[in-house]
Amino acid sequence: METLFSGIQPSGIPTIGNYIGALKQFVEIQDQYDCYFCIVDQHAITVPQDKTALRKNIRTLAAIYLASGIDPDKATLFIQSEVPAHAQAGWMLTSISTIGELERMTQYKDKAKDRKEGIPAGLLTYPPLMAADILLYGTNIVPVGEDQKQHLELTRDLAERFNNRYNEIFTIPEIRMPKVGGRVMSLQEPTKKMSKSDSNTKGFISLLDPPNTVAKKIKSAVTDSDGIVKYDKENKPGISNLLSMYSIFTGESIESIEKKYEGKGYGDFKGDLAQITVDFITPFQEKYEYYMNHPEILDDILDKGAEKANKKAYKMLKKMENAMGLGRKRR
Repeated sequence: METLFSGIQPSGIPTIGNYIGALKQFVEIQDQYDCYFCIVDQHAITVPQDKTALRKNIRTLAAIYLASGIDPDKATLFIQSEVPAHAQAGWMLTSISTIGELERMTQYKDKAKDRKEGIPAGLLTYPPLMAADILLYGTNIVPVGEDQKQHLELTRDLAERFNNRYNEIFTIPEIRMPKVGGRVMSLQEPTKKMSKSDSNTKGFISLLDPPNTVAKKIKSAVTDSDGIVKYDKENKPGISNLLSMYSIFTGESIESIEKKYEGKGYGDFKGDLAQITVDFITPFQEKYEYYMNHPEILDDILDKGAEKANKKAYKMLKKMENAMGLGRKRR
């Protein structure tokens, strides 16, 4: 069975777009791969974090993974900082990275330009740590969005560089982009991706928004003036985005949904989509609350995940150290 690795930062509550674009797909493929799902808290500290909020976000994200349907008997769910090999391997890969290739990373340039009080070095060295996350597990598949594709290309470059320079120990991971239709757009600006950092809270649906708030956000979503429920991403991005959500949650084709609402207006369509979304989010939140209200169960799952991840990552770390000549050679 091939290995799949994915990491999500504990930096706020994921949106329904994160669920559709990532978490839902993880649940669907956890039977097909040996999956490692990592809460990458060490990546989160590349920008300032409140320690109390960060610890809460870590537990929240773990509970959200489980509420989404991740089965800890099938997949490995763990916290990055509880597996020391990540930071150790990250440093080793940083040592074979060049300043030029790290400075070329688009995310580094975007985040660095907004820093008023100096640029944290962690923003620059983020990609080698991400590469370590992936390479430690002999990962074959990494499902990523467009914004992380450049980092994955660097991961492949570093793996090949290490293999050629020292010893051929790394699997070269494949980049797997999300399925078509997995991208959910803002409810208020449907030409841009839904984001939890959007200053307009009406633009996104948090997975922990109260059901009545969810319904209101969908009913107030931006559409257009012609009132025809038809998919046309270029000319009707708002209703097209809502049609995609409807299709994903119900399993119905967009064509059959369009026929269902022939002669009906956006009010009927939005009202039905609001109810469909609430019908999803209510049991989701009940599962989430179960894990948050039973910390001993959540901790047991994370402990077991860390134990399994540590065993696998440590073996690869030793191979890396031996290849580079670190430590003592045991006689």
